[in-house]
Amino acid sequence: MYLKQVEQLVALQMIDDEIMQLNTFLKSAPAEMERMESRLLELKETVAHLKETIAMIVTQRDQLDRDIEDTGMKIKKSKNKLMMVNNSKEHQAMMREIDNLEKTNRGREEEKISLLEELARQEESLAASQSELTALQQEISQKKKQINQKLQSAKARLETLQGLRAGAEEVVPKPILSRYQFIRARLSQPVVVSVGEGICKGCNISIPPQTYNVLQKGEQILSCPNCQRIIYWSEHFAKEEETEESKAAAA
Repeated sequence: MYLKQVEQLVALQMIDDEIMQLNTFLKSAPAEMERMESRLLELKETVAHLKETIAMIVTQRDQLDRDIEDTGMKIKKSKNKLMMVNNSKEHQAMMREIDNLEKTNRGREEEKISLLEELARQEESLAASQSELTALQQEISQKKKQINQKLQSAKARLETLQGLRAGAEEVVPKPILSRYQFIRARLSQPVVVSVGEGICKGCNISIPPQTYNVLQKGEQILSCPNCQRIIYWSEHFAKEEETEESKAAAA
């Protein structure tokens, strides 16, 4: 009876461990998708902002081109007029006007160069962001399919495990089951551990010799005095396995 109860406790623990892993996955999977969707939104906003910036730079560039062209026409007209000026005073005034117009256009040309450099940088950033956006969209699409499949499998497996757990609970006496659940709620896993050579595998500390002697008799469920985990003597199951192997060989 003792060995059967320990077996059921170990089986129950394995079921509970898998249930815990599945529940962790069921909680973490949507969170992972939320992080990816959040990053996707950030990238879309970045792409939109870059496109707006590029459009503004292009507008400024086009306006500069028009202004440069208009001023160039004025310079050309002023030079044509200069050929017909005979008065020295008017000649100097026209020269100053042409010089100012040319100076203005040189400033615009320099501004245009800076704009074109900034435009190249923004277009490079846009290309990188769009590439990342496309890759992330594809990843999210694939991830959704994978996660949905895993979620369905996890939920189905969870239902099966819940049934198995109910069956295991029926075999384990209620006082022992209550102790198991109490310990599991308060300690890190596992809570049902073996003891070999007097050492608890849960806390790796020696148990008192008297407790170890009682444990070896295999008459009752005991807890480790140090970590409070439920313990069993590893040799009980080793001997049981040897007996089963002997029976199989004899048959």
